[in-house]
Order: sequence, then structure tokens, then C-alpha cells
Amino acid sequence: MAAAVAVIVLAAGRGSRFAGPGHKLEQPFDRSTVLGTTLRNVVRSALPVVVVTTARLATLAADHLASRDVVVIPEADGSSPEPLGMGYSIAVGVSARAQAGGWLVLPGDMPLVRPDSLHAVADALADHPAAYAQHRGRRGHPVAFSAELYSELVLLSGDEGARRLLARYPARAVEVDDPGVLADVDTVADLERLDGPRARADLAPADPLGAG
Repeated sequence: MAAAVAVIVLAAGRGSRFAGPGHKLEQPFDRSTVLGTTLRNVVRSALPVVVVTTARLATLAADHLASRDVVVIPEADGSSPEPLGMGYSIAVGVSARAQAGGWLVLPGDMPLVRPDSLHAVADALADHPAAYAQHRGRRGHPVAFSAELYSELVLLSGDEGARRLLARYPARAVEVDDPGVLADVDTVADLERLDGPRARADLAPADPLGAG
């Protein structure tokens, strides 16, 4: 049996654009927090998961995952000798799930990505080295990489992210009926726009049978 694709949740960024009190991932959201809701949806997918975070947010992550699924890295404040950033976090997450059949990369500030969207992108790795979610033609998250790219993923560092790999390898765009793949919480305005029953109703998938 092929190894399952694992989800790497990135939760180590400083969130500097968020001007409200506290870290953006700690903000209340849908009876939980922004990070908590993101993790809840990943857990519901039943895919293996690891969250890469900092000591500040580790307790929050541990409220939703086993301690073995929480990897703590230093704050990206310039005090670490490591070139921290998104690329570094991805490399750490891939290393922590080295035996996975591939990896989905999902930012922790995307609490509306649905479990079925995660599966749709993961399934695309059966025939493509990379894939990403899109909604109505707009690229979103998660981004996925097959196991054959392991040696390149673990060498990522700093803020390099994975754009270079997406540019180098043919990536499959997976169209999903899920506006949540485009919705992230960067600012207070984003939080106010995305939280609440009315906002989530606006982001719900369309009824394939129509309104009646």
C-alpha cells in the first residue's frame, strides 16, 4: 500500500501584517481560533499531519494534535543562526514526515479550507510531481509535492518557499468548489470578513442542483 500524503501546516510566521492584539493565529474563530480551526479541518481529512510552529503557539497546536505532530522551531526574529522562513518550515515539516507519499503545504492562517479540497489536491500527486488548489481559476492553497521531490524540499531555506519548485516541475491545477482555498487571515479586516456564520455561508460551495 502506498504511503499517505501528509499535510504540513505552517504556523511559525510572525504575522506582522496583523495589527490587532496578539498573534493572528491565536484570534478567536468559529468557536476555536484561526489555527485551531485550520487544524480541525485537517484532522477531519484523516490525512497524516504535522504542524511547524514556534514555542509561543505550540500549546495552541497541541490542543488539537498529539505532541509528536507538533514541531517547534525558533522564532524568526534574527536571533537564530538558521535562515528561518517559509522555506525552512517546509523543509522541517518534510523531514518530520520523511516516509510520507508526498506533502501538502497549508498555511495555518487558512481556516476555511475544507477536508475534501485537501484530498482532491493530494490525489493529483498520483500522476503529477506537484499540484495546487484553485477556485474559479485563481491559484490558492494547499500546494502539494510528490515524494520524488524530497531531496529538493528538505534543502529549502529562508523565505524561499516552494515557488521555484512549482516553476521547475509541471504542476497540476486542481479546480475545487471551495472559496476557502483563497481565504487567509493576514489582517484584522480579513478576520472580520471571514469569521461569523454569514461570512462562512457566503463561502459555502454552490448547490450543484441549484436553489430550487
